[in-house]
Amino acid sequence: MANAKTSGAGVTRPNLSPLANLKYDLPAGLVVFLVALPLCLGVALASNAPLFAGLTAGVIGGLFIPLMSRSSLSVCGPAAGLTAIVLAGIDKLGSFENFLVAVVLGGLLQVILGVARLGTAVYLIPSSVIKGMLAAIGLILILKQFPHAVGYDLDQEGSEQFVVSEEENTFTMILHAFGRLERGALVISAVSMGILVLWEKTERLRKLSWLPGALVVVVVGTGLNLLFRKANLPIALEQTHLVTLPAYDGVSGALGQLRTPTFAALSNPQVYIVALTIGIVASLETLLSIEAVDKLDPWKRNTPLDRELIAQGVGNAASGLLGGLPVTSVIVRSSANINAGGRTRAATAFHGLFLLLAVLFIGRFLNMIPLACLASILLMTGYKLAKPELFKKMYKLGWDQLIPFVFTISAILLTDLLRGILAGIVVGVGFVLRSHMRAAFTIVKEGKKRVITFKKDVSFLNKATFIGVLKRIPDGSSVIIDGTRAEFIDQDILEVIEDFQVSAALRGVHVEVRDVRTKENARRPSMASVSEASPAPAEART
Repeated sequence: MANAKTSGAGVTRPNLSPLANLKYDLPAGLVVFLVALPLCLGVALASNAPLFAGLTAGVIGGLFIPLMSRSSLSVCGPAAGLTAIVLAGIDKLGSFENFLVAVVLGGLLQVILGVARLGTAVYLIPSSVIKGMLAAIGLILILKQFPHAVGYDLDQEGSEQFVVSEEENTFTMILHAFGRLERGALVISAVSMGILVLWEKTERLRKLSWLPGALVVVVVGTGLNLLFRKANLPIALEQTHLVTLPAYDGVSGALGQLRTPTFAALSNPQVYIVALTIGIVASLETLLSIEAVDKLDPWKRNTPLDRELIAQGVGNAASGLLGGLPVTSVIVRSSANINAGGRTRAATAFHGLFLLLAVLFIGRFLNMIPLACLASILLMTGYKLAKPELFKKMYKLGWDQLIPFVFTISAILLTDLLRGILAGIVVGVGFVLRSHMRAAFTIVKEGKKRVITFKKDVSFLNKATFIGVLKRIPDGSSVIIDGTRAEFIDQDILEVIEDFQVSAALRGVHVEVRDVRTKENARRPSMASVSEASPAPAEART
């Protein structure tokens, strides 16, 4: 084990350099490519953008960003979470070429955010929201891919929207799928799921760690459909149920599909608004995905977030210049990478290389792959992200963790990824503040005596709770307010104490204040110098 390292916990970590893991990263990159290909096309189609723009963004996310990023397992490309922004941006700016200018500027904004070291802001997001995001994406994969698995291919691959059309949403599509079953798709899905389960459960097959089960599924599923066709069986799948990659005539044909930005659009103020939206939203989605991927990483490597923002920004600027959609780190592809056994950034690069080769040379071969195969792979990925054990674990952690977790899942399922996460953050932060307010001080009751002990920090956020506690103190009792253990007490809290000392005298409450001061007033006498209750005003004494 000369190439392995042992952590302090005694866990052996293999040599995780790209060259030492090519036998794992190459097949994993191929699996991610097969998953990413229809997603790139689906996102472009849903965004009302040229199909080639989705493929261009996928190639840049795979080949270009890993050169600068230090994320080991994250896979980048066009994201479904930006679909609505792209759709609205193209409409607002009048043309796709004008929109590309906003993509370039949005990328430059991400570079600025990275240089300003704002990447670590993601650590302020509660972990319950991150886990809720992962579980929600898992459930979305299951709900969205089930129709594809049974041959009901109405919805585009890559869609995460709850509302599909005026007449369809995620749940109605599942109901309608039962009435539009394709026997060929059912057979291929059943065989594919069986292979994936056996690959996980069978000891001998698990030893083939360099050969992902997902790759076997694609080969077997494609072979089955070709066999159905050759035998003229009625269950053979038509092209509408297969991957549909536009055909380009070699390198020259592909280059002819590239669009370039119209920089005359810089005079349009709307360009900067769209660019700001792209930069902020793409950064948020990337940081959340990176944080989630690091949690899924078997070796728990940490990605430098500021550098990741810079890498993503340069990648988006390049994508805009070459006619591609905005790119982010994408949790679905990253999860597929992890499940396929990817170990280093080389897997992401291989996925980008395969996308490039597919665009240039092998599109007609890929058009033989049934969507049911890819749906099976994504169904398994979804199950791993939303395992029942995760829900049980969050339940055991208590309501403060469970409610933001469940709320995030519900909001994402019923809206989309971005709005759902923002709603989850609001609820999660609310519970964090609630917990902080409860933990800022303790109250001990001893008959008519009350001892209020401040802990490390007491801020203005604790003001309402503190006032409520003081109001409930009975007349004629004794109160000790002890700030000995506090490192910081907000001025708002000091004013509440001063007001309480005056009102306490009117109620016959004896107040003793011990070592209560702010850092700014650390050199001044503390309130202990006026620890006895203030005498009642003259009019009160009379």
